[in-house]
Amino acid sequence: METKNIVGTIYLKNGRAVTSRQEMDTTLDVLEVARLYNDSGIDKIFCVDLSDTEEEHEKNILAIRTINRNIDTKTCACGHINRIDDVRKLLYAGCVEVMLNASKPGVIELLKEAAERFGKEKILVSLTNVDFLFKAKDIMDETVHEYVIMNPQMCTSLESMTDIPYILVQDEYDLEQIEKALKSDKIRGIYGSFINGSDIDIMQLKCDLRERGITMDNFEPQLAWSDLKLNSDGMVPVIVQDYQTHEVLMLAYMNEEAFNTTIRIGKMTYWSRSRNELWTKGMTSGHIQYVKSLTADCDYDTILAKVSQVGPACHTGERSCFFHNIIEKEYTEKNPLRVLETEYQSIISRKDNPCGDSFTDEMFRRGLDYILQNVGKEATDIIISAKSENKNNSRKEIADFIYDLMILMAQKELTWDDITRELSQR
Repeated sequence: METKNIVGTIYLKNGRAVTSRQEMDTTLDVLEVARLYNDSGIDKIFCVDLSDTEEEHEKNILAIRTINRNIDTKTCACGHINRIDDVRKLLYAGCVEVMLNASKPGVIELLKEAAERFGKEKILVSLTNVDFLFKAKDIMDETVHEYVIMNPQMCTSLESMTDIPYILVQDEYDLEQIEKALKSDKIRGIYGSFINGSDIDIMQLKCDLRERGITMDNFEPQLAWSDLKLNSDGMVPVIVQDYQTHEVLMLAYMNEEAFNTTIRIGKMTYWSRSRNELWTKGMTSGHIQYVKSLTADCDYDTILAKVSQVGPACHTGERSCFFHNIIEKEYTEKNPLRVLETEYQSIISRKDNPCGDSFTDEMFRRGLDYILQNVGKEATDIIISAKSENKNNSRKEIADFIYDLMILMAQKELTWDDITRELSQR
């Protein structure tokens, strides 16, 4: 059976997340909602643009771009897609798919153009009734790879009308009904209001469905507890590391129950030796560690856990438990990204706290046009130096260019994280 998807929805209004189409008074931070979905086991996110104006539409596209730069879960954009340029902007903003509304005028021509330019594998269509399929079934077969069904009563008709799989709305948590739906070969996944609530445990839902014979994207351990070598207490030490920055956060211990619970719920769970009880990190403090990977070392006696850490990892409030220096020897940092990040943070500090007549202070003081002029000059110098046989000249000019480029990044409030994420999507 094909792996089934649990799909979350983010409704966007004026660049912020709102509760639903009907409830737009309460706004939330878009990135906060997206990261929660990303860590909790959601397989896909519908980003629904509720904009009324072109200006608001652009704000929502920017919000979608921010989402895609900061999470790993694939996204599908929908709402306010009226022309091919909207499709292009949303795909360039990092969405893997766009969803067109079958009830909108001119949608057939837009479908044809979008599928031709970007491929049918990037195109979804939302349906509220079967009338559209009666009129355009052949076109749908050529231009769409997935439907989004907004009316469950359509399912019976769809089974005999199309071979295109679909994602079905499911607004209430009913495990029996969800199981029945996902056992259909045509239904690829579910979405709905209950999935978007903070009180639903997505990983637990996936475990429940897997136990009922439905293939879900859960963690599939390649090693069992019996493969590991235990210490004298019958446990295995776990080194915990931030999956993005690689910062070491803490050390804890697992017994068999903690190991199996971690894999089942997708949240780091340990055995507390002081309290002599199972301990899921963050259940009291909210500082949850969402599992990204577990790896055993060469001797099978230690686990390296890479996690998405919410808040500080240490009970003292520090980001990492490792902050008491014992010895430290000065050394030259050679990790390229760390060098660039350190230099960038220095530039940010000078921007926020100018302290004299340095080159950097002058750049920020004279503004964007002056910064751009210097970036252009350094780019020209690189070209000139590259024509010479002296590699040292090129090295110097490239370093000068990168420094000026970081000043421009700081001026435009772009970080190296923004740049590297953009590169990783290409």
